[in-house]
Amino acid sequence: MCFKQFGGKLTKQELSQYRSSDNWRESKFQNLEVTQTAINFKQLPGIIYKQIKGHKEGNPKTALPILPLDAGEFIKPSSNTKLVWYGHSVMLMRLKGQTILIDPMLGDDASPIAPKKTKRFSDNTLDLIDGFPEIDLVVITHDHYDHLDLKSIRKLKAKAKHYYVALGVKRHLESWGIDGSKIDEFDWWDSRSFNDIEITFTPTRHFSGRGLTSIAKCLWGGWVFKTDDENIWFSGDGGYGGHFKEIGEQLGPFDFAMMECGQYCEDWAQIHMFPEESVKAAIDAKTKKAMPVHWAGFNLSYAHSWYEPADNFHIAAVKEGLEYTLPALGQVFDVSHTFKEKWWM
Repeated sequence: MCFKQFGGKLTKQELSQYRSSDNWRESKFQNLEVTQTAINFKQLPGIIYKQIKGHKEGNPKTALPILPLDAGEFIKPSSNTKLVWYGHSVMLMRLKGQTILIDPMLGDDASPIAPKKTKRFSDNTLDLIDGFPEIDLVVITHDHYDHLDLKSIRKLKAKAKHYYVALGVKRHLESWGIDGSKIDEFDWWDSRSFNDIEITFTPTRHFSGRGLTSIAKCLWGGWVFKTDDENIWFSGDGGYGGHFKEIGEQLGPFDFAMMECGQYCEDWAQIHMFPEESVKAAIDAKTKKAMPVHWAGFNLSYAHSWYEPADNFHIAAVKEGLEYTLPALGQVFDVSHTFKEKWWM
């Protein structure tokens, strides 16, 4: 199982395919602007110490409950897109009669090859897949362990019809038994129509890799889902940058956005956004309403409590006049719903 976790090995054919991308240079995928993705070795001992020590409120005192899903009710026709958040970056959506699952990392450990387990804040989350309706499309932003999970993919195999993934992720899925004919890879700004939904892969400022030899060997990004009635954006992992305004100009405005907001730290400030930056990015991209994601799932940063991302996103959104919502885990909602209650308190 340990070796399987690394995913597919890069073949000569795949390498040739990646080289044809405008975003592949110097033997790897590159960000649109200069970005520090590697930690300075001189800083490494101090960072390891801080990570081991952790934040005193880095984990909730008890497991976070997740509301049960009525799958039959969820798939009933609706004029608005329905959404459910399962913590961290897992989103279940129902739009245009299609069920779409984003970054389905529902496993219990975000560090499956590390000596120490990074335990999920909620229990038995893999079992949630049993209660999901049939999945028309699985969408994956990049190949980091907290977004692409072997156990989850294997459990979804019998339930998921098709996959849209970042360029480079296909080799992992195929190595785990997914039929390659069901997988479409996307470079930045690639668009495809999926049953009356225009889906576009957008840039982020991040990196990828499941081991030392696979760093930046697959692309990373976010996703836009546009229909005749709504325009919805999932920002994907990444630091703040000029690409947000470009996304807004090319594909916005957005009725709703799910903004990366969590696991941030000054030691890796260019690859994850602080809450204030998440709000600014949403505004840059012409977002009408937003919610923070990438929190309430795992403790991957020593720098903040498990609930600080939501608290500070709320403060920044109020200050900047951005409409926002903070749904509970498992809560079914649409873009017209607004939840302001601090369910985590």
